[in-house]
Amino acid sequence: MMERALELAAQARLLAPPNPAVGCVLVSASGQIIGEGHTQATGQAHAEVMALRDAAARGHAVRGASAYVTLEPCAHQGRTGPCCEALIAAGVARVVASLVDPNPRVAGQGLARLRAAGVQVEVGPGEQAARELNLGFFSRMVRASPWVRMKLAASLDGTSALTNGQSQWITSAQARADGHAWRARACAVLTGIGTVLADDPRLDVRDVDTPRQPVRVVVDSALQTPPLSRILQGAGPVWIYTATQSSGREAALIARGAHITHLPEASGKVDLRAMLADLARREINEVHVEAGSKLSGSLMRAGLVDELLIYLAPQLLGPGQPMIALPELQALTQATALQFIGCDPIGPDLRLRARLQGRQFWAGQ
Repeated sequence: MMERALELAAQARLLAPPNPAVGCVLVSASGQIIGEGHTQATGQAHAEVMALRDAAARGHAVRGASAYVTLEPCAHQGRTGPCCEALIAAGVARVVASLVDPNPRVAGQGLARLRAAGVQVEVGPGEQAARELNLGFFSRMVRASPWVRMKLAASLDGTSALTNGQSQWITSAQARADGHAWRARACAVLTGIGTVLADDPRLDVRDVDTPRQPVRVVVDSALQTPPLSRILQGAGPVWIYTATQSSGREAALIARGAHITHLPEASGKVDLRAMLADLARREINEVHVEAGSKLSGSLMRAGLVDELLIYLAPQLLGPGQPMIALPELQALTQATALQFIGCDPIGPDLRLRARLQGRQFWAGQ
């Protein structure tokens, strides 16, 4: 039953942010599934309420049933009412939850209310899969920072562009479509001014169907984004982080729909750590980075990247631009330690996923 709830939760992955993707299955005392549901778009019903509505539409009584849900039912009045109270009012006898909600406004209170109302509660089944579905939500709640996934594309010998800057296209159309699918699951797609000036990208989701467009974020320390850039013409909002005060340039960008935030650090660049904290305050769960080697290197050197999504093309290009601009090391022990979590063929290319070691320190909280 929990496996089915997890399948439902996965269906909400593109729809739910900034809320967690949650699935719920209602099961009668005889073991029959009588209702199912998953989280809807922001401001709409959560998984538990959708499952209760489904049971009612099927003509099933819920009293005495068990609810399998992939995250603790919420206990607070937010954009919607508390789900734990909806389950109690419906007469559910048992709730099996994969995880305690890390949101401080919930954090066990939903389960406590259920127990106080005489509902039997069990926590744990499906824990790892449920957490994986909502890495960004857990990261934002526990670390006050989004989960940062960096997408890279290169030849087999690690060249992301030729010395003259040519890079379109090293990888295949299938890899690019797969990259759009990863954009779609993120709350924000982040790039740097170098990429905006060199490639004039839109960075919205086009190659896959999506119920929402992620925010486009530009790191632009000197506020050089041209007002006619394609990134300001695509779907979804654009947030520009800068270290420069320029009323004229700001006004031109704001007129094109951009939101400008000043976050300078002492060096005159954008404070990247403060930027991520600001994105978390704005309910950004996952950040999908598609940037040049300089900004990618800055994020890596600052320890702000959690996961790498790398597409490798079966070709050798020789000297050129690296995927990430990193400083020269003096010893192998100084290497950034990674752990592979996936290796899959995507068309003619290979997709590698790797996480920085230690990035699961908050997983059990």
